[in-house]
Amino acid sequence: MSSPGPSAAVIARLGLLADEYRELEARLADPATAADPARLTEVARRYRALEPVVAALAEHDRLVGDVAAAESLIESADDGERGQLTDEIDIARERLGALALEMRALLIPPDPDAGRAVIMEIRGAEGGEEANLFAGDLLAMYRAYAQRHGWGVEVLDHDESDLGGVNQVTLVIRGDDAWRRLKHEGGPHRVQRVPVTESQGRVHTSSATVAVLPEADEVDVRIDEADLDIDVYRSSGAGGQHVNTTDSAVRITHRPTGIVVTMQDQRSQLQNRARALQVLRSRVYELERARVDGERSADRRSQVGGGGRSEKIRTYNFKEGRVTDHRIGLTIHRLPEVLAGDLDPVVDALIADEGERLLAEGGA
Repeated sequence: MSSPGPSAAVIARLGLLADEYRELEARLADPATAADPARLTEVARRYRALEPVVAALAEHDRLVGDVAAAESLIESADDGERGQLTDEIDIARERLGALALEMRALLIPPDPDAGRAVIMEIRGAEGGEEANLFAGDLLAMYRAYAQRHGWGVEVLDHDESDLGGVNQVTLVIRGDDAWRRLKHEGGPHRVQRVPVTESQGRVHTSSATVAVLPEADEVDVRIDEADLDIDVYRSSGAGGQHVNTTDSAVRITHRPTGIVVTMQDQRSQLQNRARALQVLRSRVYELERARVDGERSADRRSQVGGGGRSEKIRTYNFKEGRVTDHRIGLTIHRLPEVLAGDLDPVVDALIADEGERLLAEGGA
């Protein structure tokens, strides 16, 4: 009697990953690896990513052995023992069936940015002050979502609009699975509702853009100070009002890439400079990744786009109380809950879709 479980092809592919795991284990024990911080970080990250593969293969071998042993004993067992052995076989075979799905999912190519913190930038786009108010709603939504998952949120820069919305805000969100669950949030978000600025009660369409970047460490990207133009100026608040009387705001231009980052939320010029460099590293890191992964640059363009109404990843329709993610054709009528931070139904569907596509591409 054969046992259900993953195919021989899946076992073979996972076996190659287990071989890589053992090679990485040897590298971690090598003093040369420990002496190179960048290499150590890279090897350790990959090693941790492969731990579930080794654990799954070990469980598979144990279950297959248990089934084989029980089947060899069942013919000579008495009635009481035969019933017990049959139950053990059924339980093991059921677990093997579930494990087959889990092992297939382990063949999804690992995300090189898994485990990194997330830098998120939210901006009002098309629709005037209503777009800025919607950007503020998105900020509140992501903060509530982070709180649900126990992630830490740090505001790097926050430019408030005249009516209390958001012209632009930059956050760092830290959590073991923050990148995995937030990386699909990048792109234009569209809202359809009656703005507070509308006196006739007409529904307007506005948009805000969300950009999601993996945070880069200093060992990932080395920024040469000689390549930077750093300008300082006076911070200002909503409506152009000065929020302090010193030149504490910082604008950094990275000449080799043309990337410009501004920070003004902190009263200290040094703090704003450090935060601007933090964001700059992540943007440069993303560009460098694009050179070895052509999809990365395409993903970035699809995230930000032009911020127009026609380029959208998701629509929030207040009249119908619905949220629609246009990339996977998902619609749920839970708008208040989503805006309150209950994003998991949408995020889980996006993660599942990504997994199926990657498995199809890999032939699993």
